[in-house]
Amino acid sequence: MAISNGPLAIGGRSTEDAPALRPGENLSDAEVMLKVKAGDDGAFGYLVQKYRRPMISFMYRMAHNSAAAEDLAQEVFLRVYRSRSSYEASAKFTTWLYRIATNLAMNFTRDTRHERPENQVSLDEPAEEDSAPLDVADRRLTAEQDLLRRERLQQIRKRVQSLPERQRLAVVMHKYQQMDYKQIAEVLKLSESATKSLLFRAYETLREQLKEFV
Repeated sequence: MAISNGPLAIGGRSTEDAPALRPGENLSDAEVMLKVKAGDDGAFGYLVQKYRRPMISFMYRMAHNSAAAEDLAQEVFLRVYRSRSSYEASAKFTTWLYRIATNLAMNFTRDTRHERPENQVSLDEPAEEDSAPLDVADRRLTAEQDLLRRERLQQIRKRVQSLPERQRLAVVMHKYQQMDYKQIAEVLKLSESATKSLLFRAYETLREQLKEFV
């Protein structure tokens, strides 16, 4: 079952059927995951609902295919659940989550690299910027302005897609997932200075390639 169409099914039943966290429980994500580790499926359902949309968004920007993004996001949560017994709250939950997601995304892009022409962007797929779907027209724009905006966003997405793998991951996490240098460094297992350098090179490349659209 795709998680965009309903709750994730675990152990033959939906996580929606599991009891929710008790009202007033003010727990960190790591503490919630420790409850999952202890067998609380309701806590897992809470994490799925909290991170479902961000995870689909992340995967869409890596896979550029809506169906694949939903499948990949579901696989992330399945891996989280299967790995619950080995979870240790030594790092932020989001760091652990995005490490799983990053490995899946990289494997997917490597496996499908030859199935789709490089940098191809389908006009049938939603182009997004900061999670705002393009098919919702901005009524303040003229038809010509809206067309130019669409073209600009398509070009941004295409150029981001063409970046080297680690640069692309860093840009997606920084620009679209709103993650800071420290979080990105922890996910990619880099120092903060190396992460800043990685992003600087990526943004410089994008700035040069997109200067006609700025």
